[in-house]
Amino acid sequence: MTTTIKSVGKEGQPTQEGFKDIYVLLIGLAIAALFLVIGFLSYSGVIGFEFRAGENGTVANPEPLNILLDWMVLAALAILGPYGFVRAKKLSHINGIEKRLPDFLRDVAEAGRFGMTLPEAIIVASKGRYGPLTEEIKRMASQLEWGVPVREALHLFEQRINTPLTKRVVAIIIKANEAGGNVADVLTMVSHDAKEAQLAEEQRRISMSTYLAVIYISFGVFLVTIYIMAATFLPEMITAGTQIGSATQAAGGASGAVAISIQFIPVIFLAFFVAVIVHAIGDGIMAGVIDSGKLEVGMMHATFMLVAGWIFMRFLVPVLNV
Repeated sequence: MTTTIKSVGKEGQPTQEGFKDIYVLLIGLAIAALFLVIGFLSYSGVIGFEFRAGENGTVANPEPLNILLDWMVLAALAILGPYGFVRAKKLSHINGIEKRLPDFLRDVAEAGRFGMTLPEAIIVASKGRYGPLTEEIKRMASQLEWGVPVREALHLFEQRINTPLTKRVVAIIIKANEAGGNVADVLTMVSHDAKEAQLAEEQRRISMSTYLAVIYISFGVFLVTIYIMAATFLPEMITAGTQIGSATQAAGGASGAVAISIQFIPVIFLAFFVAVIVHAIGDGIMAGVIDSGKLEVGMMHATFMLVAGWIFMRFLVPVLNV
């Protein structure tokens, strides 16, 4: 019992799981800071390192901004990736627990209809299987068997799971038990209400899945558009500008042709690179918020999109040689 209470922590203070999330975030920030330092050293020429040969301070890229952006992308991934995946995994575990909560409440209510008290009904119901919720229920039943008051055991159960649905359910159960009367009917109604809330949330996620697909498809179309411009349109612009420049020089500068400033084309392509980074982070976070309403899930989506966009822009899109 002592170990259980220590793992919960005092109310209002972070638990061990909360500290784990903070540690992951702090480590990510430290790695991101290291990547940024390396990026600025590479940008200033102190470190000669390139992710893609031929683009650092050459005619294809007059200013070595690409290498700086590469390290900035890695820094962003160091922050978004680990913390986003850890939090998303924890949220998925919590959702699995909440999904089985109505089943547990229904079994407790059925046990209570046979004349058992609330602690006895919880102990009997703990013999069942409720997926990821089973461990927490058995822990609560063990506390009740050791003589912990049912109010305190329920509060500890609430703090361990720490979700809005659990808090609401526990508060109702405690009030109903203290008020007396038929607790089984109250548990049945709470179970039904929780199940209805979960079905409503599932329907919302299904309806929002279309918008989630639209975000990913639009990001893919954006990347394909950049590839088409880099592979066909911009090279033709470079060729036309070179030919016009040669004709103008051959005519001694007296040609009436309109000059094309092809030296700005790599800058335009660099702007595309920045746009991909911004879209990947912004669209990813928006996708997560639409999907689950959680910013942490958005960080996971942003990681996927940022990795895909960076690999696409740096290793698949052709280099523009001016």
